[in-house]
Amino acid sequence: MIDINARPRLLRFGVFEVDLRTGELRKQGLRIKLSGQPFQVLAMLLERPGELVTREEIREKLWPGDTFIDFEHSVNSSIKRLREALGDDPAAPRFIETLPRHGYRFIAPVEGHPSLAPFSERREGEGDAPPGSEGGQGMVPGSGGDQREAAGAVREPPLRKRGVVALSAGGVVALLAVLFALNVAGLRERVMTAAGARHGVPLPRIESIAVLPLENLSHDPEQEYFADGMTEELITNLGKIGALRVISRTSVMRYKGTKKPLPDIARELNVDALVEGTVLRSGDRVRVTANLLQATADRHLWAESYERDLRDVLSLQDEVARAIAEEIKIKLTPQDQTRLTSARVRPVKPEAYELYLKGRYHYYKWRPDDFRKAIDYFQKAIEADPGWAPTYAGLATSYGWLWMEGALPAQEALPRFSAALKTALAIDDMDPEVRYTLAASAFYYRWDWEEADREFQRALALDPGLVEARFEYAWFLVCMGRFSQALAEAQRAVDRDPLSVSANLALGDIYFWSHQDDRAIAQLQHTADLDPDDSRAHGFLAGIYGQKQMYGEAIRELRQAMALGGTPPEKLADLERAYQQSGSDGYWMWRLSEAKHRNAACEIARVYAHLANAGQAVAWLEKCYQQHDYQMVQLKTGRVWDPLRSDPRFQDVLRRMNFPP
Repeated sequence: MIDINARPRLLRFGVFEVDLRTGELRKQGLRIKLSGQPFQVLAMLLERPGELVTREEIREKLWPGDTFIDFEHSVNSSIKRLREALGDDPAAPRFIETLPRHGYRFIAPVEGHPSLAPFSERREGEGDAPPGSEGGQGMVPGSGGDQREAAGAVREPPLRKRGVVALSAGGVVALLAVLFALNVAGLRERVMTAAGARHGVPLPRIESIAVLPLENLSHDPEQEYFADGMTEELITNLGKIGALRVISRTSVMRYKGTKKPLPDIARELNVDALVEGTVLRSGDRVRVTANLLQATADRHLWAESYERDLRDVLSLQDEVARAIAEEIKIKLTPQDQTRLTSARVRPVKPEAYELYLKGRYHYYKWRPDDFRKAIDYFQKAIEADPGWAPTYAGLATSYGWLWMEGALPAQEALPRFSAALKTALAIDDMDPEVRYTLAASAFYYRWDWEEADREFQRALALDPGLVEARFEYAWFLVCMGRFSQALAEAQRAVDRDPLSVSANLALGDIYFWSHQDDRAIAQLQHTADLDPDDSRAHGFLAGIYGQKQMYGEAIRELRQAMALGGTPPEKLADLERAYQQSGSDGYWMWRLSEAKHRNAACEIARVYAHLANAGQAVAWLEKCYQQHDYQMVQLKTGRVWDPLRSDPRFQDVLRRMNFPP
């Protein structure tokens, strides 16, 4: 039995560390209150990981010969307190498994276990092999980001020669233990696989994974952007592995701060495994801990901690992604290897990286005011480190979205967009975000269809997990009339980001463009349910219902969209009054009045197309063409333009757009 008063020894499992000498349990270096009998029970379980420890053994150890104690209640109470300290769920245990009417078993891997130490260290007086080394807390910083030390990974000392040593049975056991610990010739994997097969628990096959939002250990709200940014970067790096489906940022951020059971999250995201962990920023040092769990069983598979200077944080992120890929036995192709050792691993100035993360934090709020804040942070990051491409890509896409949202005139937004993109390409033309930005420029701004197609594919080859590029590529394909390809790409985007409103919107609207109206409506209703505060799905549904002349439904959806967008109630009343008085003509005349009030040329042209006024529709399309409105990319296949297709004036505009056949 382990003697907690013996010389110092540290054991680790998951994010926990146990000091058997001092009787301390620590999580991420922070002490957790656990003492007395619950700690003694933990020590017993850690002595025999994977083995049954009976309730009778616990009684004999903790209450020998005591006939007055309520033994059953005391054991149950100790186990309950222990589970509370570890955050373990008896219904889906990660650490302590209950074997009803028998006892308990510790099911997580234990690092630094005394059975892996030289034999003499476990039995007093039998030889004098050197004591086992104690692993320190966390990481030993390495140069260039190549040297890492697993959190709690205790390296066993080599056996020293003391003259001629005959290997007794105990010596053979010790040697095998060392070989097992060092995994010589794959011994550990073979033994563990065989053991799993004997117990009917094969090692899991993992083909899909979600990285849950990393916990901000500083508990400083001002540091939330940093934890979110590190989560996003880890997702991005794992997403570069072609054979692995990685859930994107938008979906996983829905679980920030949630207490939902991990198996439930896994089912909702349809993944085989989850990564959870923590991040702690202290000055120019950052420490990240990642835990890998089999999703459906909430079974702990792997844990490791990393610590680096902030300037080496990019190499840290690549390293974590590689370690996870190794643990889940995903074979990295040469293309994957290239993606994970790209130019991104250059050192970055800490202040620039911090400003970049703040920019991304606001970018993903998808609101004009936040795009402006993102631009401010990206510009400051560029001032701090002008040689880092991602900041320029972020700056360019932020200007692009402001233009497309109508929040910044084209004559202001597009020159700035182009300048930032040009610089990003000059710095690193292999960065996937940069290639995606180039594709968006060719598609929406320059109308170079061949370049757009090539660059979307190139961006996705560099980073298969870049969901924003994937659903924008789906929009491109449907605008080119490649409907089946568009649906396939939109579905892939939803598979990788199932809770993303933007990805689900793309799939719903592409169903509509493909003349699958019922599927489009069902998909967009699902999208509206994903985020009740997002007006976009209601706006899309209103457009579909208006196209189908289902005006009651169209008005209902418009009412929802306008209310969420802050439209005054009297405007809604005007719409309903116009429809009641003049039917469909009243509905469209109200829409025309609203579009003219906003000076939205393409919207005005669409309404005139619905009203079968080809002359006015084409005249306003000419204005859209002269303004280089991004919505002109929809002209070839958009159903709203079907009433105009036989008009030679419309065909002339279409010809000048130079769409492919």
